[in-house]
Amino acid sequence: MSNVLSEEKREQILALGRLEWPLRRIEKETEVRRETVSKYLKQAGIPLRPPRGRKISKAASQVSTDPQFNPKAASEVSAGSTAPPKSQSACEIHREFIVSELQLGRNAMGIYQHLVDSCGFTNSYASVKRYVSFLRGNKVVDACAVIETTPGEESQVDYAGKGPMVRNPATRKYRRMRMFIFKLGYSRKAVRLLVWKSDTETWARLHETAFRRLGGSTKIVILDNLREGVIKPDIYDPALNPVYRDMLNHYGVTAIPCRVRDPDRKGKVERDVGHTQGTALKGMRFESSEEAQAYLDHWDARWADTRIHGTTKRQVSAMFLEEKPYLQPLPVEPFRYYRHGVRTVHLDGTVEVKGAYYGAPAGWVGRTVHVQWDEDVVRILDPGSHNLLREHQRQIPGRYHIEERDKPRFMPHATEKLLMRAKNSGISTGILCDHLYKERAHTSVRAILGILSLVRKHGSVEVENACTFAVESGVYSYRFIRRYLEHKTPRQLTIRQIDPLIRELTAYRTLIEQIPTEV
Repeated sequence: MSNVLSEEKREQILALGRLEWPLRRIEKETEVRRETVSKYLKQAGIPLRPPRGRKISKAASQVSTDPQFNPKAASEVSAGSTAPPKSQSACEIHREFIVSELQLGRNAMGIYQHLVDSCGFTNSYASVKRYVSFLRGNKVVDACAVIETTPGEESQVDYAGKGPMVRNPATRKYRRMRMFIFKLGYSRKAVRLLVWKSDTETWARLHETAFRRLGGSTKIVILDNLREGVIKPDIYDPALNPVYRDMLNHYGVTAIPCRVRDPDRKGKVERDVGHTQGTALKGMRFESSEEAQAYLDHWDARWADTRIHGTTKRQVSAMFLEEKPYLQPLPVEPFRYYRHGVRTVHLDGTVEVKGAYYGAPAGWVGRTVHVQWDEDVVRILDPGSHNLLREHQRQIPGRYHIEERDKPRFMPHATEKLLMRAKNSGISTGILCDHLYKERAHTSVRAILGILSLVRKHGSVEVENACTFAVESGVYSYRFIRRYLEHKTPRQLTIRQIDPLIRELTAYRTLIEQIPTEV
């Protein structure tokens, strides 16, 4: 780790300072000493907030809650008891169904919800919970710390690899979908979305869908170190995926990755993953992804939003109504997605993107740059500072786009060495390469390198014969030389074999000349 914080870490510290976080909390989240945090905040003119005690929500008593969130047992029978309850339970008539659901691994809340929706059950959830406890005994759940946040401040996201079993439209076999959960830290309101596969753009679009469903975005999002969001997990300077980072910046959100192997920092969404899997989806199968998403949305509105949360002792939907005004408003335009990659600047001063070539600034030959592209533009970025070096309009494959200021005024020394190698290989080879450079200037370097590679593959004699024939025919083209050598047999090619080859290359060259080169 260097003595100077990275650009992403500085921006993260400044964003948390603008949220009026105390220094100790920023130190805990970013793993940067609070003395260093204080220095950066003072330099940016951000006032410091003194530490204060954590507010503890006043717990209401005598409220029946979801056992997934309140591990305190409410059963009237002892754990592991085999004696029946003193009075017959209202669930006794549904005993076979409850036993079959328990064998599938479903919990008491999921069984109660299914009884209400499908069997017309009218008794309370506590009755089902007691009966389930009698059948399988109580579970002891380890205690964990509760992280309290202000409205609109924080959200937590996670992927659940074990989503519902859905019939795949391609194979017609049941396959598990991936479940994305976006959960607000204050109200515990969650958005649950299903996808077949994941990549960086899918991960970012799921966030956008969650923002639109909630009607706004939070200031902070807590995530783990999955590849779609974090390229390089690190305890001090994690590197975010560029597309994901820029999407969050578009919505004014700061990302805080968890420490490696420390999922408790986003325990709210981690617990919600288990709650959804065990309550809503356990043992369920669907015929299509649309059916599965519709069922999950119905369960979310009917049960998840109307439940009394075990920690806050309040209804989730009521708390979301309080939190919604504090969410950040969404921008007018959605984020424009792009592809990105790493390229090395070629000897001709260009980088290749989808078969087309785009000029880089002078002095970058042989160096590595970051490239972003979409359907309209290609951007070349400095890999260190991420500053924009050049921006070009997208070109069709095979075309060059070089700004006038980036064209070399003199022949580079590396190009002189290439032409000298061509002359040493053969007289006709040198003549053809010289003609290519005079005709196409620095954009001919790739063709010259291609001819020299053919010398290594076929030998200088074979390439010299091909170049001699090309010079005599007036076809100065690397493609002609390559096709000539590919068609060549142990005996010399006949005129009948050569004529179609010349006509093909001549027509190809005429077609290229008709297209104006944009430089």
